[in-house]
Amino acid sequence: MLKIGYIGLGLMGKSIARNILKAGFPLVVHNRSRASVDELSAEGATPASTPAEVAAQVDVIFTNLPDTPDVELVTLGKDGILAGAHEGLIFVDNSTIKPAAARSIAEKLAEKGVLSLDAPVSGGDIGAKNGTLTIMVGGDAAALEKVMPVFQAIGKTITHVGEAGAGQVTKACNQIMVAAQMVAMGELLIFSRKAGVDPQKVVDAIKAGAAQCWALDIKPPRLFEGNRQPGFKAYMQAKDLNIVMETAREYGAPLPATAENTQLFNAMLQMGMAELDNSAVVGVIEKLAGIELLE
Repeated sequence: MLKIGYIGLGLMGKSIARNILKAGFPLVVHNRSRASVDELSAEGATPASTPAEVAAQVDVIFTNLPDTPDVELVTLGKDGILAGAHEGLIFVDNSTIKPAAARSIAEKLAEKGVLSLDAPVSGGDIGAKNGTLTIMVGGDAAALEKVMPVFQAIGKTITHVGEAGAGQVTKACNQIMVAAQMVAMGELLIFSRKAGVDPQKVVDAIKAGAAQCWALDIKPPRLFEGNRQPGFKAYMQAKDLNIVMETAREYGAPLPATAENTQLFNAMLQMGMAELDNSAVVGVIEKLAGIELLE
């Protein structure tokens, strides 16, 4: 059985690593803060002190880190994965980073005989806990075939979309749609409240019709309870959208609506909402409208 390493045990990473462990794969873990390492170690994982130490003793090594510079440091920096890499190691990145960086990292790791898969995920903390994530994969098809049993332990839909970087382009597309849904949902909730119609009844009326989407199915019950805790944190949504816009500029791709949505999520950060759920973008709409969802 493949021996797996997992680096980055945050809100989603810890749940993903736990599902790998539950599926019976021997697991080595590393994280910048120790609490999550200790928690998984108590469940049967082996702790490691550096990314290089993880890489040296596993067949497949995963990362799930906040941003592009973090992945670059953990893979290519001092005591990073490259330092402990061996011929035949497969590197899988569950982070959301710049597509160009994913390609560059894959090229550098390939020089040491390491195959790379950029495999960002979608589904939030619920999908991570339940093992039902959507996984979009770029990179070598043979490497994906080898890693597929691990992916099946953590995700429900696994799609190979192309060569290195293609997974990250796909995740950027995913985040374009997610942001649009969250903003549209915030607008319709506050619009209906402003117009004197019960937003909860509005959602009940439209979510089975043409407006049906994941956001309307999942998020409103939490918002109507006054719960804006993550989920998927607003600052991560903003980070992802900034990656989208930077990549769009590289390719000369016009994204007018996404540009506006990026501004709204960046406004959340300025308004002290960075740690809230991405659906809490409704809070920006509330401020603009001068009315609150729950009154």
